[in-house]
Amino acid sequence: MRQEDAILCIIDYIRRPPAQGVVSGYSSYGYDLYIPNVIREFMRSQGQDPNQGSGSTLVRSLSPVFFDGAWELARRGIIRPGVRIMGEQSTDEGSAGAGFCITPFGRSWLDEETDNIWVPTEPDRFAEMIAPFRSRFGDGFHSRSQEAVRCYGAHAYLACCAMCGAAAESILLATAIAKVGSEPEVLKKYLASGGRRSVEQIVVGQAPDNLRREFLGLTSLLKYWRDAAAHGVASSISDNEAYTSLALLLRYASVVDEKWQELTGA
Repeated sequence: MRQEDAILCIIDYIRRPPAQGVVSGYSSYGYDLYIPNVIREFMRSQGQDPNQGSGSTLVRSLSPVFFDGAWELARRGIIRPGVRIMGEQSTDEGSAGAGFCITPFGRSWLDEETDNIWVPTEPDRFAEMIAPFRSRFGDGFHSRSQEAVRCYGAHAYLACCAMCGAAAESILLATAIAKVGSEPEVLKKYLASGGRRSVEQIVVGQAPDNLRREFLGLTSLLKYWRDAAAHGVASSISDNEAYTSLALLLRYASVVDEKWQELTGA
């Protein structure tokens, strides 16, 4: 059980809370989210009874990773520690890190109809998610994407955005090369004035409107942040922009991989 697994369990729990009484009648007190209940529900989903045998010991042993996951969601602004309003019932355990409530931003985020890609910020977990695309987009993409997450972990957010943009351009080049069938020809266009736009035209210039809009939409912020990071002026790029750039990079890689034949004819 790792932090990303716990985060996904928590998200699923607050999106689809169990029916009344499913968690053996345990109260959530004045909180929207009571972590011991999430752990108990997770154990039940795995066919274990949290109330029998070593169940209570396992709840305790799982608590650190679930607390870490909840704090990461709090850091993202989706939940916050504490009770819903003043005067609601609190507990010592809840005040010690087990009780959270959903923020207004969190409710909006959770209500979104589109699937959300939760990007893990641990290098090994991000590597697992990005690894399937290495064979498609090459070592240049892989090394730049790994540098991006290392920069994020080091709080080097400008560098993270720059590396995400570079990894995205590796995807663009790999797609154009597969479509044209000649790496030198594509690189010659790329290195000329307006090269990025020329290569984009190779890939999506004749593509259906919906595919072209999706392709270019996913790269627009990545290009903007990469250019902003590369300039010598002061930048306001922060944690949020860097995290979003990682999510966009994963989404971009996934879309291009899924639409590979349509984009390249290969």
